[in-house]
Amino acid sequence: MDNAESVLTTIGLTKRFGGLVALNNVNIKVKRNSLTLLIGPNGAGKTTFINTCIGVLKPDKGKVIFSPDNGSSLDITGWPPHKVYKLGFVRSFQIPQPFLSLTVLENILTVFSSKGENPLYAPIRPVWRKVEEEYVEKAFKVLKLVGLDSYWDMPAYKLGAGQLKMLEVARALAANAKLVALDEPIGGTDPAYAKSIFEKLRAIKSSVDITFLVVEHRIDIALPFADYVYAMDRGSVIAEGSPWEISKNPKVVEVYIGE
Repeated sequence: MDNAESVLTTIGLTKRFGGLVALNNVNIKVKRNSLTLLIGPNGAGKTTFINTCIGVLKPDKGKVIFSPDNGSSLDITGWPPHKVYKLGFVRSFQIPQPFLSLTVLENILTVFSSKGENPLYAPIRPVWRKVEEEYVEKAFKVLKLVGLDSYWDMPAYKLGAGQLKMLEVARALAANAKLVALDEPIGGTDPAYAKSIFEKLRAIKSSVDITFLVVEHRIDIALPFADYVYAMDRGSVIAEGSPWEISKNPKVVEVYIGE
């Protein structure tokens, strides 16, 4: 895969915790506008990989290259998470973390900043009213894209597990994310709803310029929706390829059967 086609490239990424090598020389490329799947058993290093890419953890060795568009390529190794976020590399969490007391719409609006929040501009309503109306309009478009538009006025705590996962995706879209790393988006969800989450992710990817890097344990559901797959075990990439190639790979089969 050519670097120009990649939104994320890691080169020899290594992370140790004392004597434990959590990431061992990991080389991964995430193609732009793809749904790339990162699989592996518990303790394989999947979440550590995401956390090291976004700056929550600092690598001991290696590089993280992020290309938010075709014309740029930035070495973001060790950057703090807030700077990575502003570039358009956003992650969700295995356990969603919305503002539970706010409505679904209000959760989206927290992504935006408005002059109306500034004490100097707050009394001058014409300065910020139109901008806030545009934010609301954008929020509704995003909610429709993820299938939550009919729940816009519902408090977030009333949403189901799968809907909370999609609310996190919606917040990432509202923040103009270029790459969204999803940590087990179907974990804890109703099996009947799990498939529809991946169907929505595919539909979103077809509608807007966005790339998904999905960490997932339930490969029986996730594999058919992936464009490309990396399999990890004990901190190393043990296989990569199409979903069909991964499903037939002896190393991958051995890891999952052994588990």
